[in-house]
Amino acid sequence: MQQAHDILTSHFGHQKFRARQEEIIDTLLAGKHCLVMMPTGMGKSICYQIPALLLDGLTLVISPLIALMQDQVSALRAKGIDATFINSSLTAEQRRQRYDEVGAGRYKLLYVTPERFRKKEFIDILAKRSVTLLAVDEAHCISEWGHDFRPDYTRIAEIRAITGNPTTIALTATATPEVQLDIINQLGLDPQEISVFHQGIERPNLILKVHDLFGVDQKLFAILENRQRQPGNAIVYFSLIKSLETMSQLLDEQHVPHLVYHGGLEQGQRRAVQKKFMGGENNLILATNAFGMGVDKDNIRMVIHAEIPGSMESYYQEIGRAGRDGKASECILLYDQSDLLIQMDFIKWNNPEADFHNRLWQILHDDIDEANGLGLAWIKDKMLFKHKSDFRLETCLGLFDRYGVTEGSLDKRTLRLCGPLAPQLHPKKIAAKVLSEQKKLHLMVQYIKIKGCRKGLIHDYFGMDHADVCNACDNCLNIS
Repeated sequence: MQQAHDILTSHFGHQKFRARQEEIIDTLLAGKHCLVMMPTGMGKSICYQIPALLLDGLTLVISPLIALMQDQVSALRAKGIDATFINSSLTAEQRRQRYDEVGAGRYKLLYVTPERFRKKEFIDILAKRSVTLLAVDEAHCISEWGHDFRPDYTRIAEIRAITGNPTTIALTATATPEVQLDIINQLGLDPQEISVFHQGIERPNLILKVHDLFGVDQKLFAILENRQRQPGNAIVYFSLIKSLETMSQLLDEQHVPHLVYHGGLEQGQRRAVQKKFMGGENNLILATNAFGMGVDKDNIRMVIHAEIPGSMESYYQEIGRAGRDGKASECILLYDQSDLLIQMDFIKWNNPEADFHNRLWQILHDDIDEANGLGLAWIKDKMLFKHKSDFRLETCLGLFDRYGVTEGSLDKRTLRLCGPLAPQLHPKKIAAKVLSEQKKLHLMVQYIKIKGCRKGLIHDYFGMDHADVCNACDNCLNIS
């Protein structure tokens, strides 16, 4: 469609569409729903941003991260596109102003988190607009079995109904066939109603390697050796902030310049670090998975995982940040068997057992005033926490809020108990989710131990065809 191509050129500065972008745009403009799986950095956002400019009415974008939506809106406004966001980073006065502007018909694209739909005033404002397109970014968050399950994303079918069941596009970098079907179901759609576009996960310029080692000293040596061999932009991922800080101290002792990024830093610090990494050359950054979404730097030459990730989905998404310029880039996993315990703890903390839910419910039932007055630390003490990194309580409170067991928040001292435990917190449901996450971790161990093609295993997992030999992993190339 010529209009779409004109917008691609005039607003986005590209002369031609990539891969199946044009086909996806045409499908949406014809009023048909889409599920799009496209590798990180391949231009998923354009698939809904161009239709937003061609369709009458408002395009509503559901996005999981405040920082990510802010960056996307800034980029769109720099291109002259009338876009905005509404989230908790705004003051009350700024939110009221945005509400008024949206209600008055301003903006073509509006970015929000799914939690915004808990606010009656927001729903009332949307009722004044015609939502012609709903875009669900990071759609794996919809699925109960996705690698980044987020309870409020399970309200997408309800959100679609609230907005008049508009044409919908769900986008993600990775999804197994099982997760794809769950996403479609959670959207409230029949598989026959939605066109599925699988761009594939083939990145032939990424060279995959695994180093089997033991202890922080060997990890340090591996990072230094690879850094000396390849001094370009590099990311080293860690699962734990504590491990990251230890490695940072060791690199300081070796006088190796590097940046540090994790969720424990203040937002201003994180943004400053990201800006420095994005604007520099030959930068090395140590990061947790808090770093990555919205990072569109095309010349990252190396991604190292210093600790085993919890799933193939998260691993593939993170290595996908390497080599977006099409040039050869290395993705190295440093495997220390003892690191498996970290991910096993994460599985436990992400899925509090039924007894934990029951004990928390009873504490809130008996002492809600003290809980509001003394906060998380008091509740953790009552529940006999032994590990300061254990985040089961935060997980459990989030699930209570999602399923209507509680309302309000401890931060604002307004938490109150609304009813009994929800059926979604039944022991069988919890056990099924734990088993799913354990299987994902086991697959990562298989990936590490496999003697054959590493990319073949990845493609099999995501249901994609592949050659017997990829010539882009250490096993196929017979290199270390």
